[in-house]
Amino acid sequence: MKNLNSNWLTQGLIDFEYKKYELLAYLTNVSTSFSESKLYPYLSDLIFHYNNIVSLKKNKKLWYEQFPGLVKGIDLKKLRISYEKIINDDKMMMELEEIMDFAIPQIKRTVKEGTEIYEYVESMVEVSPVGLSPIYKDEGYVFILEAPRKNMKVYRYGLKFFESASDKYRGIEMSFIEDRKYLKFKNLENDKLDLVKKYKELPNPATFLVTSKSEFPLEETLLPVSKRFLVRYISST
Repeated sequence: MKNLNSNWLTQGLIDFEYKKYELLAYLTNVSTSFSESKLYPYLSDLIFHYNNIVSLKKNKKLWYEQFPGLVKGIDLKKLRISYEKIINDDKMMMELEEIMDFAIPQIKRTVKEGTEIYEYVESMVEVSPVGLSPIYKDEGYVFILEAPRKNMKVYRYGLKFFESASDKYRGIEMSFIEDRKYLKFKNLENDKLDLVKKYKELPNPATFLVTSKSEFPLEETLLPVSKRFLVRYISST
């Protein structure tokens, strides 16, 4: 699916009908993905565009920063190119206002559609520890099982910490290891012990089982939802 450029509003032809066509084509593709229960990267991209356009609407200084410039002159001695912003056009500003007034409710409606699907998927997912959990939970293994499949996917995970100017965040990285057969009465602790023997760098790993009551696209939905779910679950324990 073709993504919408991060500066789509101020790039190219500033024309209401053109931008309307560009936006609606993008939103139609996103809605098609949502109808197939494919959430990522579509939902996060959509939220980015919504927050960006709302910020632009509130802060006209951001308009100036996002707009491209026309070459005004070249200083060969200093090897510097000077630009003149093309935002000082009242007609263009009115066109932008009209585009934003149209775009904000359209994007918000599609965000709501994706959020409802996300909440449904999350309601179908459960996380539980496999065996006794060690104190150190920043690394370990995750078993992902979708009903009614008999195939269980095994991942190794690692928690990552990110810091911004105002806050700290936890993220998670997961790398696929192998597929394993799953039987209803199988003791998953045996699988955990097998992983310990096989990958000796984690002698006492935290291990979790993620189960989904329904089938969802793995890469676009179940895996990213499981990651967010796991970060919250591990943080709370």
